[in-house]
Amino acid sequence: MNVIAFHELGARHLLAYHVSLKGGVVRLNQRGTSPASKPEVTLKYVCSLIPRRFARVALCSALVMVGGLFSSSTQAQTGNTPFPQPTELQHGPPLSSQEFVRTLYQLPKHPEERDKLIDDIRKRGIAFPLTDGLRSLVATKSGNDADLRHTLEEANRRRTNPIVASLPPSAEGIELLERTRKATLGAAERMPDFLVKQNITRYVAYGNTRNWQPDDRMTVAVSYRQNAGEQYKLLSVNGMAPSEEARESSTYGDKLGGTTSSGEYVSILSELFKPETQAEFQMVDTDTLRGRRTIIYEYAVKRELSHQMIKWAGSRTVVVGFRGRIWIDRETNRVLKLEDISTEIPNDFPVTAASSTIDYDWVNINETQHLLPLRAVVELSARVGSQTIQSRNEILFRGYRKFGAEVKIIDIDEKDFPSETPEEREPPRPETPPVLKPQPPKKPNS
Repeated sequence: MNVIAFHELGARHLLAYHVSLKGGVVRLNQRGTSPASKPEVTLKYVCSLIPRRFARVALCSALVMVGGLFSSSTQAQTGNTPFPQPTELQHGPPLSSQEFVRTLYQLPKHPEERDKLIDDIRKRGIAFPLTDGLRSLVATKSGNDADLRHTLEEANRRRTNPIVASLPPSAEGIELLERTRKATLGAAERMPDFLVKQNITRYVAYGNTRNWQPDDRMTVAVSYRQNAGEQYKLLSVNGMAPSEEARESSTYGDKLGGTTSSGEYVSILSELFKPETQAEFQMVDTDTLRGRRTIIYEYAVKRELSHQMIKWAGSRTVVVGFRGRIWIDRETNRVLKLEDISTEIPNDFPVTAASSTIDYDWVNINETQHLLPLRAVVELSARVGSQTIQSRNEILFRGYRKFGAEVKIIDIDEKDFPSETPEEREPPRPETPPVLKPQPPKKPNS
């Protein structure tokens, strides 16, 4: 199975569109088309799971961004997903401290409740102050979960300053969405050729427990060119050099096994904002990411308008819809975070759920700032006989640099990237730093 593939979609149809608002939902629709002269290359976003050592049960799936429109003939995915459902209009009263702590104590034995707790905090807010003691309890009971900590800190900010956290008027929300669409598509056109290193930690869980067990660590070099898309080279597995066959192949996941992914760069956001995708957006929430005030929009793309596919074991492919959320910076008009959840997965398909979350940040390439991935998380669930197997990849992006025209990905090695500090090799630290004890006064020299 080819993990990397490039599809010429032919002439683009992006020039004419309009924005409409109906029932609080913004729709980007095509209003007549004019083909551009430049053909567009759409990259693949791929996830695959294949047999591992010790006769591990096989899973193989791929989320792919490809060209063409498809008709719908499958049932929509409903409650058969571990991922949060779209926001409901009735949020309910704020969580009390007793209700929150009671749920928190259940997380060690029931980690699958973590997403519901995060969603409840986001929708309902909290009715109690967030103390240092409670922060410590959250870190202990949740395994220092970064998403839960962030959601709780944001809920505390809303509780203390509800005016700042309130949503803007609908007209302002529509204007922000339109500015973001233009900025996103424009940035994709100007994206430079670059090279980056992925530090990937892979996990597996059994049943719908989300009780993640570390599997292995990989280092992958990724190059991006406007005229060729992404190419990959496996640099190491658990600190050891891989086999020559796996190292030289852009589809290294087929040889290595486990979950691999690609396409977290330019194509995902561009596809979402193209008018022919007819994505529906609804402004639902506010948040603060890395000190930036953002507006959260939920979105949905129907299967018949989707370019997203899932493959199983290289033998069966289905087209799916997708939904999720985007976090838009209110000042820069750029997406700082993307959540993508597959929908309308056929009931008889082995993969039952698939999602990805990407955090973006500004990086310097050739003395110019570009918004590119900082961290990504990819999760899959699949049925294998009577058993459910879950997979999770945590990906850190490090060492962005310009990729020269004369350089080939096959020639890239670890030495081509700057040395990393221990902090850069690990997932992001908590946004609220720990309280440091003052140093004792120095004793005077006798």
